[in-house]
Amino acid sequence: MADVRSLAEVRPLREPGKRMRSRLLDAAVELFKAKGAGGVAVAEIAEAAGAYPSQVTYYFRTKEALFVEAACREVLYVARQAEAAAAGARNGHDYNRRLVETVIGSPGLALFVEALSLTRRRQDLAPLIERTFERLHAEGDRAYGEVRRCRGWDMGEDAATVARRFWTLALGVALREGATEATVEEAIEEMVALLHHKPHPDPSQPGAA
Repeated sequence: MADVRSLAEVRPLREPGKRMRSRLLDAAVELFKAKGAGGVAVAEIAEAAGAYPSQVTYYFRTKEALFVEAACREVLYVARQAEAAAAGARNGHDYNRRLVETVIGSPGLALFVEALSLTRRRQDLAPLIERTFERLHAEGDRAYGEVRRCRGWDMGEDAATVARRFWTLALGVALREGATEATVEEAIEEMVALLHHKPHPDPSQPGAA
C-alpha cells in the first residue's frame, strides 16, 4: 500500500512540471524562430511562458540546451507535417515534391540547422541531436515504406536509404539557402532535382551493374 500511495502522490507533482516544461518550450521556440538562439534572453523566454528565469534553468540547465531541445522538437513536427502533406500524392515525384515544399523554408528546419552548428561547440548536447536523427530516419523509413506498399510504387531503393538521403539533402540545401541569396523556391527546385537524380552504382564495387 505504501508503494501505491507514494506513486499517487508523485503523479500530480510530475504533471504540472511537464506542463511548465511544455510551456517553456512553446514560448522559446516562437522567440527563437523570430530572433535566433543568440537574440533571445532567458528572461524573455520566462516572461513569455509566464514563468521565472530560474524555472528555465531548473528544467533545461542552460539556454543552449533549451534551444537544441526546442529545435529537435520542431524538426520532428515538420517531418509529421510533411508526411501528412504527401499522403495524397499521385505518384513518387509528386510525393517528393510535397515533402520538399513542406520542409524546405520551414522555420523548424532552419532552427535544426542552427542547433547542429551550436552542438559542434557543445558536445554534451549531441545525444539529443543523435536521437532526433534516429527518429527522423525511422519515421521517414516507415512513412515511405507504407505509402510505397499501398500504392505499389517500385522506386528501386529501400525506404531507409531514401529517408536518410532526404534529410541529408534537406539539411544541406537549407544550409546553403541560409548562407546565400537563394530563394526558398530555388532551394525547393534544387532539392526536387537532387531527389530525382538517383546516384549511379560505382562500377568498381562488387555487385554493381
